[in-house]
Amino acid sequence: MEPLAFPRLGMLSLEQCETIHRASLEILRRTGVRVYHQGALELLRHTDAVITDGNLVRFPPGLVEWALKQAPSRITLCRRGSAEVVAPLEGRQVSFGTGSDCPNYLDPRTGERRPFTTADLVDCIHVVDALPELSFCMSMGIPSDATGSAGNAYRRQFALMLEHTVKPIVFVCDDRADCEAIAAMAAAAAGGMEQLRLNPTLLLYSEPSTPLKHSETATGKLLYMAEHSLPIVHSPAPMMGGTAPVTLAGGLALGNAETLSSLVMHQLQRAGAPFLYGSGLHHMDMKTTISVYSAPEFQLARVAVAEMGRFYGLPTWGYAGHSDSCVLDEQAAADAAFSVLVALLGGNNLVHDIGYLEAGLTTSPEMIVLTAEMISMMRHFMAGVPLDAEALALDVIHKVGPGGDFLTQKHTLKHFREFWQPVLFDRRRVEDWVAAGSKATRDRARERTLALMQDHRPEPLPDAVRQAIADVLKE
Repeated sequence: MEPLAFPRLGMLSLEQCETIHRASLEILRRTGVRVYHQGALELLRHTDAVITDGNLVRFPPGLVEWALKQAPSRITLCRRGSAEVVAPLEGRQVSFGTGSDCPNYLDPRTGERRPFTTADLVDCIHVVDALPELSFCMSMGIPSDATGSAGNAYRRQFALMLEHTVKPIVFVCDDRADCEAIAAMAAAAAGGMEQLRLNPTLLLYSEPSTPLKHSETATGKLLYMAEHSLPIVHSPAPMMGGTAPVTLAGGLALGNAETLSSLVMHQLQRAGAPFLYGSGLHHMDMKTTISVYSAPEFQLARVAVAEMGRFYGLPTWGYAGHSDSCVLDEQAAADAAFSVLVALLGGNNLVHDIGYLEAGLTTSPEMIVLTAEMISMMRHFMAGVPLDAEALALDVIHKVGPGGDFLTQKHTLKHFREFWQPVLFDRRRVEDWVAAGSKATRDRARERTLALMQDHRPEPLPDAVRQAIADVLKE
């Protein structure tokens, strides 16, 4: 039976969502956005949008409302080469995965912070593939030893992910040409472009430029994904106090306006194409000018973005499992736990950045493994409490009566395995803990990380697919 009582977090009322929506419509109507892509401008010229000064576009509210009605409320991401849904993006369902493109790597073998290598990236991908708590993979690092042209770097990243995990891939890239090449590789593994469209195994992460600008390259990627009906999140990253108003409400309104203007162009290209709603609203620490990841304001923004997405009937993009800390320490663990719980309570659908340290400059595979344990624990918490007759156990209580015990009851035997059991966290008393080597959680996380790197290998790609990928990389 489904739980009858379960935890949930809410912040915005329907009226407050309407307030943010109307504010964003006013920004789009009054202030407008700059669009630097000629194809997108041509699409907009065939609407009642007002274009002045060459590329300043003002959107009438009706055009935004039209776009919102076109986009689907559900996106599914599938296992490589199959129709098996791994990440159903809808409602309050939450799927976790890693972040992208950190220049630095915290080596679990040595504890050294150093530049990423290709071997490190492969190790990290194997860890992601092995952990059942993670539903998708992002690139995590920029290999410093990558060979070939600089313009080929993102394609090679994707090829490595495609080879070393069967999970869906959220990718980043430079331009439309990269999109074409990456889609071709994914299509080879999926059985063709039509199969890739029907059972998508990839999703593009892209961004407009805050405040209120759509670059030629970013918009080109947006339109390519729409044209082929492949999923995308085109998420702005307004920084309160820097590229956005210093207030959370102002940042929400601005980021929402940027997302909605992206959606309009996306749906004009192909109505009904899959679009993930997101806004990476954060703030600038005025003491350091650093973009802050681990702050209560950042988490408030995540809840608000999730609620605005549900208000629009769109699946949503989120963040968790990250820290501003430079090392895997108590601060990192607290930040990860806080963000994972908020993501689950708030109901963001596709949640990335598991394993980020130093606000996204360093990836730690140990942080990935530790956060996976937290995800497992907190998902159990989110499952809630059944309140049916079996759970209330009145007959069992009556049978045992005053002064009895429940250890020998069949009801106990039937249900005791429903309690959550940790993999990393240790519940032993000190004598047994000392006898087992006195290992702290960090030690156990390192051991598990190294074991997964050494032992786990995904299902290999067929030779024909490997050759098709190699051919794309040669182009």
